[in-house]
Amino acid sequence: MAEQFATPPTRPLESYLELIERILKEVLRAGRFELSFTIVRGTPGEDEPETPELVVDFAGPDADLLLEKNGALLNALEYVVLRAARLEEELFGRITFDSNDWRSLRAEELKLTARIAAERVIETGDPFALQPMSARERRIVHLALRDLPAVRTASEGAGADRKVVIHSASPPRRRR
Repeated sequence: MAEQFATPPTRPLESYLELIERILKEVLRAGRFELSFTIVRGTPGEDEPETPELVVDFAGPDADLLLEKNGALLNALEYVVLRAARLEEELFGRITFDSNDWRSLRAEELKLTARIAAERVIETGDPFALQPMSARERRIVHLALRDLPAVRTASEGAGADRKVVIHSASPPRRRR
């Protein structure tokens, strides 16, 4: 059986930048947002090997609006702009939108939550379901726990209700 590989993008990420900037300026103007943005190179941290290559970083009086409800507007803006620019699917993880360093702070919060939940699973043997989250956030949780042999993780559910469930790696104990 032949293995299937993702098709490499036909255009480099940088070739989309001008279009992304134009679309983003139009969306911000039409939405009457008081925001400015810069596009900067991502800087990988020592335990973040999959840092996006480019970060669209927002600033301005409306920056906090982007971060309400766990960054729902920030995520929606990213999705709409990248789709409107017809960014190839393979490039989606290589560019991200951020404001006030929220993405890295959220990643740390998710890692801490994952570790605490894993400790509970190890103590009780009972599975622990985290709140529904985006694919990017689920990936952070999976990676945070991948080197912890006492637990395993699985994404369960569909669409907006998809979440990570942390399970004990050993079979459940029989209760007497």
